[in-house]
Amino acid sequence: MQNDKPVVDGRDLERSITQLLEPRIARAMSGDEPFYVQHGAFERETMLPPPAQPPQYDIAFILKSDEQFMWPIEAKVLETAGTVSEYIKDIHGQFLTCRYAPFLGEGAMLGFLLSGTADDAFRNIAQKTPCELENHPAFSSRSQKLSHHTRSVPLGKAYPTKFRCHHLMLDFPYLKRVSG
Repeated sequence: MQNDKPVVDGRDLERSITQLLEPRIARAMSGDEPFYVQHGAFERETMLPPPAQPPQYDIAFILKSDEQFMWPIEAKVLETAGTVSEYIKDIHGQFLTCRYAPFLGEGAMLGFLLSGTADDAFRNIAQKTPCELENHPAFSSRSQKLSHHTRSVPLGKAYPTKFRCHHLMLDFPYLKRVSG
């Protein structure tokens, strides 16, 4: 760590940051939770036939008593508060199709904001998704919002139709993406 800022590989910001977050989350946990946290957990329920790889969550909270139940967090680097297309693509293409969080009615999107404000990013997400973002009742002072959606459940599956998405923004104005 330099100047209390984590050393992050700028060539792969998203993976570098999420890899650093997992042990910090684990340290903040009491150990008595009915779940554990894992970086890069695989969702085997929605895996396509081989040789396809299963979907992989950036971070997941996995139920200890039944490890098929994973509460996923999908992270995206937002270069600016307006560059939300990949973020929105994962909401629609992963969560709302039940490819992510098939057994649960919720999950989270985590934005690593390099420039701009969380309020502007939330405004752009709400406009381009489209959805209404509301404050989380327990965390109104945090850069966290909620949205509610209806999912397209695959035929023959009993996955939850209603989906609640948690949206969190973390500011990283000192980080820059580097090439090479």
